[in-house]
Amino acid sequence: MLGSVDENTVFTPEDFDDVHMMIKKSSYDFMKNQVEPKIDEIEEMAEGVTVDLLRQAGELGLLGSDIPEEYGGEEADKISTMLITENTAICGGSFAAAFSAHTGIGTLPIVYFGTEEQKKKYLPGLATGEMIAAYALTEPEAGSDALNIKTKAVLSDDGKHYILNGAKQYITNASWADVIITYAKIDGEKFTAFIVDADTEGVSIDPEEKKMGIKGSSTCSVIFENARVPVENMLWKEGKGHQVAFNILNIGRFKLGAAAVGGSKRVIEFSSEYALQRVQFKQPIAQFNLIKNKFANMAILTYITESMVYRIAGMIDEKLEEVKAAGAESSDIVQAIQEYAIECSISKVFCSEALDYIVDEGVQIFGGYGYGQEYPAERSYRDSRINRIFEGTNEVNRMLIPGTLLRKAMKQEVPFMEAVMGLGGTLKELKEAEIPESSPEKEEFYLNNMKTLFLLAAGNAAQKFGQDLTNEQEILCTLADMAMEVFAAESALLRVKKLSAQAESEDSKLAMLMTQCFIHEMIPKMENWAKEAIAGTLEGEEAAKAYSGIRLLTRYEPMNTYAPKREIADAVYECKKYFLDRI
Repeated sequence: MLGSVDENTVFTPEDFDDVHMMIKKSSYDFMKNQVEPKIDEIEEMAEGVTVDLLRQAGELGLLGSDIPEEYGGEEADKISTMLITENTAICGGSFAAAFSAHTGIGTLPIVYFGTEEQKKKYLPGLATGEMIAAYALTEPEAGSDALNIKTKAVLSDDGKHYILNGAKQYITNASWADVIITYAKIDGEKFTAFIVDADTEGVSIDPEEKKMGIKGSSTCSVIFENARVPVENMLWKEGKGHQVAFNILNIGRFKLGAAAVGGSKRVIEFSSEYALQRVQFKQPIAQFNLIKNKFANMAILTYITESMVYRIAGMIDEKLEEVKAAGAESSDIVQAIQEYAIECSISKVFCSEALDYIVDEGVQIFGGYGYGQEYPAERSYRDSRINRIFEGTNEVNRMLIPGTLLRKAMKQEVPFMEAVMGLGGTLKELKEAEIPESSPEKEEFYLNNMKTLFLLAAGNAAQKFGQDLTNEQEILCTLADMAMEVFAAESALLRVKKLSAQAESEDSKLAMLMTQCFIHEMIPKMENWAKEAIAGTLEGEEAAKAYSGIRLLTRYEPMNTYAPKREIADAVYECKKYFLDRI
């Protein structure tokens, strides 16, 4: 994000190959033909319906995309996994939650951290759906503060079992699970991961929680009362459970971004169909410019999030290929995942909040009907809200984004401080620079200025507070907003540059319009965030100097976005869906 990126090195949805398209179509068809007709049964938690659908997904290979072939999986790339995850969300959040909990945080701990024996024992069943997985980390006193768990594990006198005592809450798939990935502190101190068979004596499941949304998913507390877990079911290493928990949550955050993309596309689809049919003042409401503006903003955010998610997937795939080619061990894979912790948090926060905006506009387009349960907008609105809490709250993830960047800078893993030290020269050069007249050069100019603006705000905060910056949570969150906006805009611009280079087309034209609108509208937001960060950091002449830099970096020529947004909306109406999506 700090330097320039060659668009040819970035994966975009236009790069899907025939295998990707086959996986995309098969997962989409499964959701439309098998899951969608049973949405009401899923929401009512009809006995066996969701579990049966998960097993059908297993038969199609949809549960095993991350599982190696030798254990019954597909061992697909992360692009394929994201396509499957995206499509699971098109029929609402309940099935998507069950699916993601099983294939992601429920299965991946064994894939990445399990012993050979553990993999042979559990992965084949998880790949087919014969076994359903759950992930039990959260406790009444340990939500975001995951390391504060109270569940204890004590080695039995004969040395053959760990005896677990404690309670976990809000556990997805709990009532259906055959396998539970959980965490306990050995002797009350060493945070450690365990694989627990759900039928183990001493394991009990409380009644289902009554929830605002995702009502068709199972969410219960899991109680351990002298539960005897075989020592061979300890996962990874004693006292190293945090490596399992946090790295798996990184992948979960990344996948949640893909699910949000799928949910966004679905809202655009059913909302456009409704808007084209609903007549008021003798014309479809779709023809009113304010409604067009809503659809354009929904499409722009979907384009941005889709570009981000598949860019990150390509980055992770490339890194994993590198470590595998070098004869990777689990520790190497852990390091590869950790390298993209910032991007995983960006995916989770930005995409979940984009979806929240889109579902809210979906309800507004439906008007009073959107508030009723007989229309899909109401359920999408309720289901979306949990995404800002799942996989670490958005507040925690916001603090992780700049915090992780600064830690990397201190370890000299990224040239952050070097870039900060060069700010004076950069600003001096910029005084003589003219804003380019044509696109995408103009947008690239703005984006580079926004990167510099982030460096100005983050660099001053780092120099002012040092290690104490972790206590300045408001500044950290503001810096996170700036970093996410820059990464989002960069992902969109790289994609449209790559798309335009391949061939001039209607798709490339629309992608350019969406990118232009997003980047022009981000500049005032970035300016305000930068001013807030500087106001919380500097005073007097130092602040005045920083504000002068902000004014220089945020100069731009305002763009009339109304006309292009009407064109974007018309493209939605023509397809009755997000128009860049290909099935």
